[in-house]
Amino acid sequence: MKNFRKELLVIILSIFLSVSVTSQNKKSDVTESGFKIEKKSKKKKKKRKKYKLPNIDLSHWKVTLPATNNDGKPYEIDPPEILDFASNEMAKPYMYIDSTQGAIVFHAMPTNSKTRNTKYTRSELREQIMPGNNNVNWTFAQGAYMKGKLAMEATTRDSNGKYHRTIIMQIHGRLTNEQRDLIGEDDNNAPPILKIYWDNGKVRIKTKVLKNIHATDEELLHEDAWDNDEGFNFEQEVGFRKFTLEVKVSDGKMVVVLNNNEYKVYENIHMRRWGIFENYFKAGNYFQSRDEGSFSKVMFYELEVGH
Repeated sequence: MKNFRKELLVIILSIFLSVSVTSQNKKSDVTESGFKIEKKSKKKKKKRKKYKLPNIDLSHWKVTLPATNNDGKPYEIDPPEILDFASNEMAKPYMYIDSTQGAIVFHAMPTNSKTRNTKYTRSELREQIMPGNNNVNWTFAQGAYMKGKLAMEATTRDSNGKYHRTIIMQIHGRLTNEQRDLIGEDDNNAPPILKIYWDNGKVRIKTKVLKNIHATDEELLHEDAWDNDEGFNFEQEVGFRKFTLEVKVSDGKMVVVLNNNEYKVYENIHMRRWGIFENYFKAGNYFQSRDEGSFSKVMFYELEVGH
């Protein structure tokens, strides 16, 4: 009987120990499992912010900004220094990259930084076929092309509630040194044959027409031989959305295209006689207001030229 009791006690003790060990193993498994889950949660990858860069090669552009240099003249950055504009402290308030939009922002407002022959300020690119040299330009006979993708980011309103306007693209004329000397001018400035405005949410074009279509070639070189046309508005309203603009010039002809579906063609005596001038492209934000507190910001996502 005693032996039976001992055996029974041994069996009960064995069962107890087995259950205890199993229970401990389960607890250990749960603890280990919980530990692993906690480690995995810590290792979750952080979402990386997406950065975009504008598709613009600045190696053949210089920029004029609404700031002044040490001589009190508009601050300019020529190539190749313009390639590093993002780290230029003078440029940062007026020309910078919006990496969330993938655009260069041109910010302009009224300042004392005005170029000759104008009362307005600009944050605007000027084409340089030969980097660093303003004396190498092109004619209509040689042909030229510019295309940009852009948007108005922000602009102020005037006292009548109308948005301030700005020039976003230009073709500017230029006198050769020989032409300058022939008419006795002290600089090479000639009128712009093309101004494209962002005007209260629409794209507006202004060009030049001769006051006298029978003027001599020498008379054509004078700025007062030319007048402004009546202007043209594209039907589509672009507002603050992205849009594309193309400008194509050839001998005696100029075509402006909005969003690849609206066209304005200039092919007339004025275009043909304009062929006497050299030209260069401009793009950016040439702000057309002196109102206190006014400004605009224009974003360029893409910009290209060809000849």
